Amino acid sequence: MATQIVDVLLVEDNPHEALLTIRSLKKHNLANNLHHVDDGAEALDFIFARGKYSERKVGAELKVILLDLKLPKVDGLEVLKHIKSDDRTRSIPVVVLTSSKEEQDIIASYKLGVNSYIVKPVQFESFAKAVADLGMYWMFHNQGPGV
Repeated sequence: MATQIVDVLLVEDNPHEALLTIRSLKKHNLANNLHHVDDGAEALDFIFARGKYSERKVGAELKVILLDLKLPKVDGLEVLKHIKSDDRTRSIPVVVLTSSKEEQDIIASYKLGVNSYIVKPVQFESFAKAVADLGMYWMFHNQGPGV
């Protein structure tokens, strides 16, 4: 893992939705450097180079984090809070990709510094297009700091 470059971190606990997201990104050649974790605690370990990811550099190479909110162990809002409160990771774009349309989730996400909040479409075709468009934007069009 230490030498693998990761551009996209997908934090999604639903295996079906994770598979759909990965397939859509792969279809558009956006998943070559993708890493998937299925709970908030492992996401924090990955991002902050702890535990089995201790050989990584904190926040290294990440172009975007796709973050679900309803996660086991540590919820997505708590993950977002940690990312955006640390100088080493604050500039990593975080896109909440969730089924929650709850106003309090949207407000809390933006207060914590999320870069975008996307509600997952129910239909497969719409979901696949939304993920592909999202990947294209953050991987090729967005200009991050130092670029």
